[in-house]
Amino acid sequence: MTTTIQKPLLAERLATYAHELSYEKLPHLAILEAKRRIIDALGCAMGAISCQSEPANIAIKVAQLSGNPNGATVLTTKHKSSPDLAAFASGVMMRYLDFNDTYLSKEPAHPSDNIAAILAVAETEKRSGRDILTALVLAYEIQCRLCDAASIRARGWDHVTYGSFSAGLAAGKLYGLSKQQLVHVQGLAATPNNAMRQTRVGELSHWKGCAFANASRNAVFAAMLAKHGMTGPSEIFEGEMGFWKQVSGEFTLDAFGGENGNPDFMINKTYVKHFPAEYHSQSAIEAALELREEIGPENIDQKIASIRIESFDAAVDIIAGFEEHWHPETRETADHSMPYCVSAAFMDGDINLDTFTYERIHDQKLVDLIQKVTVVRSAEMNAGYPEGIPNLLIVTTTDGREFRKKIAYPLGHNRNPMNDQDIEKKFRSQAERVMSKEAVDNILDELWRIDTCEDISEIMALFADALQSKQ
Repeated sequence: MTTTIQKPLLAERLATYAHELSYEKLPHLAILEAKRRIIDALGCAMGAISCQSEPANIAIKVAQLSGNPNGATVLTTKHKSSPDLAAFASGVMMRYLDFNDTYLSKEPAHPSDNIAAILAVAETEKRSGRDILTALVLAYEIQCRLCDAASIRARGWDHVTYGSFSAGLAAGKLYGLSKQQLVHVQGLAATPNNAMRQTRVGELSHWKGCAFANASRNAVFAAMLAKHGMTGPSEIFEGEMGFWKQVSGEFTLDAFGGENGNPDFMINKTYVKHFPAEYHSQSAIEAALELREEIGPENIDQKIASIRIESFDAAVDIIAGFEEHWHPETRETADHSMPYCVSAAFMDGDINLDTFTYERIHDQKLVDLIQKVTVVRSAEMNAGYPEGIPNLLIVTTTDGREFRKKIAYPLGHNRNPMNDQDIEKKFRSQAERVMSKEAVDNILDELWRIDTCEDISEIMALFADALQSKQ
């Protein structure tokens, strides 16, 4: 008689990994990178506040409709709300500028989107800074490994759908759930919350920067339900109507960091953004800035006859595939437009928070320059992706000269990383727009030492104090 050994369900494997991962198992570089990503994401949130983000203000108002003295702080305020609503509001702030980190694979992602949920649950559950860092490394492992496994964008689903699993498991770990409860979290979070790719098609709306925040909100809610005993649909991946059949197609996952002796943790393979624009455009922006100096910045819009960008399929599909990319009307569309970002880099010599104001987007000289841009698919650029994000710019000037520049690894890529000083500089460039330098110094000091923190609410309160004192 032959005995068949049945493999565990994928949700069981994920639950086991989440339950068993500990701070002591994390390598120093993963811990350091987790600190850097918390600083980076919170800096992006301050940038959103400095730009008077409409969706962030809406999310804050909605979170403040619910009060819970034992709940989680709504970032930038001293109001404590339910952890799911606090996660949503803080997540919208972190994501609004499209300035937080990125991972590129079969599916792209912004894994620091998980941070808002982690901070909200950690505060509610009185978890330590070490618990926060462990949950964050866990979230990166889950989300990035899923992105390696299958493209859901190709099947009409938005990348934030994977956040049901990453944020749900991170939240469940911070709630101290059992392995079986962590299995239920995945079913409770994933079954009702598959996000449509329509979020990023055509003229983009406020929701572009809210979609993962909503995934976080739903994931935290699912973890809360599981904590109190609710069960979720079984076989969430393999089931007859499960994730594989309905959303992703069947896939396998490589060993997670620390699993089966694997020393590689995904957080160290992700990228920090140098410019507040969709990640696939980062190398094109760098190339434009270098060519600007070669051509001469004075009246450069009049010197340029044409700009040809040779790029890879993912970039063309996401940020150069619609008519709206040549005629953006909103910030959300402009920062997801390669023609816009490249043209603005040539004209302004930088891409920063002021690049995407209504007035800048509608400046006629900039609009005219955008019409000189063409973006084409290139087999050579495709071959270099996703290891890099290669973009080749070919600029022809009105006097007949041709300038070429190709960049594959922009500053912030894991092959060209930003150092700690770069991370601090980026944080300061946003936070000091709404806080004093002294307040920023204090916050940075606390965040670099988050592994010694026993109560994250104390750090969260620093942001509200700093913002109020600046007013």
